[in-house]
Parts: sequence; C-alpha cells; structure tokens
Amino acid sequence: MEEILVAAEDLAQGQAIAKGKLRWQPWPQGSLHPNFISRQAKPDALASLEGALVRNSLVSGEPIREDKLVRSSSGLLSALLPAGKRAIAIRVSAESTAGGFILPNDRVDVIQTIARQPGNQSENLTRTVLNNIRVLAVDQRADDTKRDAAVVGKTVTLELSPAQAEVIASGQATGALSLALRSVVDADEIAVERREVGGVVRILRAGRSEIVRTQ
Repeated sequence: MEEILVAAEDLAQGQAIAKGKLRWQPWPQGSLHPNFISRQAKPDALASLEGALVRNSLVSGEPIREDKLVRSSSGLLSALLPAGKRAIAIRVSAESTAGGFILPNDRVDVIQTIARQPGNQSENLTRTVLNNIRVLAVDQRADDTKRDAAVVGKTVTLELSPAQAEVIASGQATGALSLALRSVVDADEIAVERREVGGVVRILRAGRSEIVRTQ
C-alpha cells in the first residue's frame, strides 16, 4: 500500500481547496496511476495545494490529479480555459439551444442563418460554420453537473481557438447563430471550421473590363 492524495469530501467545480478538503488515503501499489499524487513523491501536497481551484467536480475519496486542479489568481472561467483557447459568448434563446438542453461541457455545432432579400423575394441561407465546439458556460453557470433537465439562458460561452473566435464574431454581425447539440459518441471528432474561399475574376465583355469577386 502507498498513501495518495484524495478528496476528503465532495468538491464542486470552481471551489477553492481549503484546509481539511484533502486527505491521505492508503492505495494498492498495483493500482497506482502515474498522475496520482503520492505522499512519498510530494509530502507537502496538503499545504502546497491550498487555494488551488477545482477544474472538474470531485467526489469524496476520488484520487487527486494535477490536471484536476488549477492555480490561478484570475477568475474561474479564465482558469478553466486551456492554453491557447479563447472564450466568447453568443446570444441565444430556447429555440436556438435545443430547447435549453445544452449544458456546460456539452459539444455543439454552430449554425449561421442569414436573411436576404434579392429583388422582391426573401430567403434564408443557412450554413454550419463550426463543428464540435465545447460549451464552457450557460449564462453565469459553468458547473458541469446536470442536476437540472434543462437550462434556458440568454448567452452561451464557447471554448474556441483565436481563428474560431473571429468566425463567431463575424457570424454574429452578419446573421443569427444557433447551436446544434451533438451526441456524446461524436465528442472525439476533431473540431473544424469551415472557411469560404474567395477570389477575383476579370470579365471582358464587348471591349469593357469588369472585376467580379467570387465566393
């Protein structure tokens, strides 16, 4: 047996580690995971981890791993963001968020709808601009526990790369955005962004030159 660090009680996402929240627990050496914090390797862990924030909810007796905690003096959401990622919020309604069943840590596709009026007719153009995007928060809620069946919020915050953040900002400015909830089976699919490629064509007609931009 070897002593490892475990949660002394249930710890919610974003909760700060205070004295008495963690404890040492004997654990079979044959079942030790390399990411577990052992007393032999880090005897001062109880003191050094005080003040760290819980990245994901922990249950009493669950082994503590470094990737489950984050040390930060900033707000919770910035502490939860992986390196190189950005958080951006979009305006939503129950209709545009699968009836409110989209919750933090779900995966979604982002769909843009643009209303156009060519001539005397009106039409709506719809396209998927981003795939497999992680939801960070709904309104001010970033807890991934699903105690409620649905959460109808006014904003949803997404985890994006800098390039994807530009796509979302442009999409909100030119149309309405909706979120399509993805199955957990597709969660490992690589997130992609769809970019339109444009060009310039010079047209010569009856001795006149005209430049047309294409998409």
